[in-house]
Amino acid sequence: MKDRYPLKIDAFAHIAPPKYRDLLRKAAPKLCAQMIDTFPPLFDMDHRFRIMDKYELVQVIAPSWPAIELAAPAESVALAKALNDEMAELVARYPDRFPAAIASLPMNDMDACLAETDRAINDLRFRGVLIYTPINDKPLDAPEFMPLYERMAQYNLPILIHPMRSPDYPDYRTESDSKYRIHNTFGWPYETTTAMTRIVFSGILERYPSLKFVTHHCGGMVPYFAERIRQFQDLGEMRWGLRYFQGLTKAPIDYYKMFYADTALYGNPSALMCGNAFFGPDHLLFAIDFPLGDMEFGARNYRQTINAIEEMDIRDEDRKKIYEGTARELFRLPI
Repeated sequence: MKDRYPLKIDAFAHIAPPKYRDLLRKAAPKLCAQMIDTFPPLFDMDHRFRIMDKYELVQVIAPSWPAIELAAPAESVALAKALNDEMAELVARYPDRFPAAIASLPMNDMDACLAETDRAINDLRFRGVLIYTPINDKPLDAPEFMPLYERMAQYNLPILIHPMRSPDYPDYRTESDSKYRIHNTFGWPYETTTAMTRIVFSGILERYPSLKFVTHHCGGMVPYFAERIRQFQDLGEMRWGLRYFQGLTKAPIDYYKMFYADTALYGNPSALMCGNAFFGPDHLLFAIDFPLGDMEFGARNYRQTINAIEEMDIRDEDRKKIYEGTARELFRLPI
């Protein structure tokens, strides 16, 4: 493995470094206990480095949940700045481990969001930004978010999309909460798919064709349901006169293919082949959702994802793109 692929870049590795964790514990103690404290590699760098060294990889570090815009705007701004400053310190201290960072943004204050975007990219040298879907129950194509998309298109750097759906979001209207972790297992890929669809049909990618979005969990449901998407959108247009396509200059499915996706499927070669067939290796990035969703805090998912990528029936040059080439180009990495 080492000789064939000497470098693997995790393109979507979550982090909640110690000083930020302390701030979050004061702001939202229950959320911090549930979402941060239970995954030590988010804040324990020694633990994190042991796992990284075992699998011979580097990480593009990105904010961990919860979404900071759950707080009031002023508090969200403070949390974003604190997290970005601490991530910048880690990149400066460990450049051989963390070649780049992705900015946290206060999406509930667009003026502050744009200011922090500029600071993170121009001053801290970050290589992208992260947003959640939904944003305080608002869709990503809400008009108030358009200034960020325009700014990121100008920077030609990616927006990473992270899905969120809490357990108090019921699976059925007659119930008060979600059962059996359906909100997470299936709800998060659904949120990603919904966000992609809103971005496509609202014309955001038509308006900003250089804009780059990275989707978690291999693009949610989109690769598997690609033909269903194509058929039912055509059906809605032709049979029911639903004018979804107004303002679009190409087939909707071609806009879906403009997204990037990561390999965070926890080790499933068949599903990865489906994602690769849809997005292609030039739009597929190695990542595992580190260290979340893993009782071994990332070790299991690295092991299983690497094994799955090795099992994929693809050319070695495309495998190398997935491991590191696509990330180098997308983030314009210095390594």
